[in-house]
Amino acid sequence: MKNTILATGGTGYVGAWVVKGLLEKGHTVRLTVRDKTKKENYRFLSKIAEDSIGSLEIWEAELLKKGSFDKAAKGCDRIVHMASPFRLNVKNAQSDLVDPAVKGTLNVLQAANRSNSVKKVVLTSSIVAVFGDNADQKKLGLTAFTEAHFNNSSTLKHQPYSFSKVQAEKSAWELANQQSDWQLVVMNPAFVMGPSLTQNSQSESLKIMSEILSGKYRSGAPELYLGYVDVRDVAKAHVFGLENETKGRHILSGRVTDMLSFIQLVKEHSQHKNKLPNTFAPKWLLGIVGFYFGITRKFVTNNVGIPIDIDASKSKEKLNLNYLPLEQTVKDMVLQMEVD
Repeated sequence: MKNTILATGGTGYVGAWVVKGLLEKGHTVRLTVRDKTKKENYRFLSKIAEDSIGSLEIWEAELLKKGSFDKAAKGCDRIVHMASPFRLNVKNAQSDLVDPAVKGTLNVLQAANRSNSVKKVVLTSSIVAVFGDNADQKKLGLTAFTEAHFNNSSTLKHQPYSFSKVQAEKSAWELANQQSDWQLVVMNPAFVMGPSLTQNSQSESLKIMSEILSGKYRSGAPELYLGYVDVRDVAKAHVFGLENETKGRHILSGRVTDMLSFIQLVKEHSQHKNKLPNTFAPKWLLGIVGFYFGITRKFVTNNVGIPIDIDASKSKEKLNLNYLPLEQTVKDMVLQMEVD
């Protein structure tokens, strides 16, 4: 069954792959942008639409402008809400991260309420809405993080991005539980990596890979354990969630590994091997010079050198995901970025 689907954040790193997947499946995608006269921001999606069996419509809406999504949502069957700022270093966490994440999410979901047509909303949340610090696993006595857990350790001052994501998701569940017209499905991806469909993306994922390739971590990589997931798998999960019956939250994570092991995969395909580290940076040193990497002493204490386990079995079972190997993700990303 082909649907009309409102997509926010569709020009972004993850969003573009989701829109591409929906267009290739034959759906009508209503892409919301701030200013549709700036065609250069979505021209690449228009070209994808030309070669797809689906169709692309461009609508104007602003995340923090109340009611601005109402017209675009009217007559839609589904909404996929992916627009939310992903920036680790901000001047004002409340106005730069929390407000856009929470108020923007509620604005879109309220448009679903008023549409009289939307039956499902798929929300892009994050693994950081599940947990804030790696140390949380031991503190909570867990063998692994699952969809049952919510981040209770992040605050406006400590890991504000993580705080914004958990506040936005909790607000979404609260609003969803107050109505019965549409169903909320949430995706909680781990650290998203892989190739980009656009050179204009401001994704933090692309920024971090660029920093790795530039030699920023040459003297040593933080012993930081992260879950990684390919951007194309994240897109598949969203498309599957929009098309099929599934409920609740879904952790998306293909593999957990430390940053040095990740960089070793980068080294296999990079032309700049001499700029990449061969060892971990001492934890005590990161505590002193962490500001250079944009991290605080508290972050270092609660995360560096602390392994984690993430249970992504639900996504494999309910979303029919067979995760791409991390080696393929890294290879495709590095080759694209070094050519570009």
